[in-house]
Amino acid sequence: MKTLVLVEHDNASVKDATLAVVTAASKLGEVHLLVAGSGCAAVADEAAKIDGVGKVHLADDAAYANQLAENVAPLAADLMGHHDAFLAPATTNGKNIAPRVAALLDVMQISDILSVEGDKTFTRPIYAGNAIATVESTEDKLVITVRGTAFDKAAPEGGSGTVETVSGPGDAGTSSFVGEEIAKSDRPELTSAKVIVSGGRALKDAETFEEIITPLADKLGAGIGASRAAVDAGYVPNDYQVGQTGKIVAPEVYFAIGISGAIQHLAGMKDSKTIIAINKDEDAPIFQVADIGLVADLFNAVPELTGKL
Repeated sequence: MKTLVLVEHDNASVKDATLAVVTAASKLGEVHLLVAGSGCAAVADEAAKIDGVGKVHLADDAAYANQLAENVAPLAADLMGHHDAFLAPATTNGKNIAPRVAALLDVMQISDILSVEGDKTFTRPIYAGNAIATVESTEDKLVITVRGTAFDKAAPEGGSGTVETVSGPGDAGTSSFVGEEIAKSDRPELTSAKVIVSGGRALKDAETFEEIITPLADKLGAGIGASRAAVDAGYVPNDYQVGQTGKIVAPEVYFAIGISGAIQHLAGMKDSKTIIAINKDEDAPIFQVADIGLVADLFNAVPELTGKL
């Protein structure tokens, strides 16, 4: 089976989300990558070095500069004439492109897979991760999104893939890139951070969130996350949100501070290696998944913890 993996990149380098998808694709068969962008030859060269990659399809065109789904999907669908499965990371970009590819191929998509059980058999979460479904496709072509935290990352070095230039339909003319506002931070990206400190609604307001959570995160070199309740209340920006409707993370250590542990939040972080919860409510659901739980007032416990680090 030949697989085609969508490479997440910024026209300069390959993003980590791609590496887990390569691992998933390697369980199905031969791995080919698709790099669609503008001025992105360096990305294709970097992608070719990923362990296990056989070929990189490079579509370098101004139409793909911002990887608009309306332009990239027809390109991927055309390449699927020579591939059996299309895999994309279950990121904002991947989840925007994959359904369009599935529609163009007239097949059903399999979303957010957790494991590969056979050539066309996979597991995926349902009911906010409370149950795991095993699904088998009967389609001739597979379109799949991959949950990055469920697979080990392929080694970024060690591969010897070849780069092949391809062309596609170009600009579909149905959408245009207007602009973007990217939050810049010295902190690690949430989805790749090894330690995450998350705060919940109990932190009262944005100033208190900053005062309590940031010093601890600084001491640990951690990424900062938040529950949806904290985001909705305006404590932090939307890109901090961890959960079913936010980012799915699986760091080495996850601090849940003032977070009750609603099912939607647990769906985004319960695969963390070690979960440390601080909450004054001893019956909070978060303690059911926590490896270490402290029943205490966070306004006393967290500054004390930070001071002792």
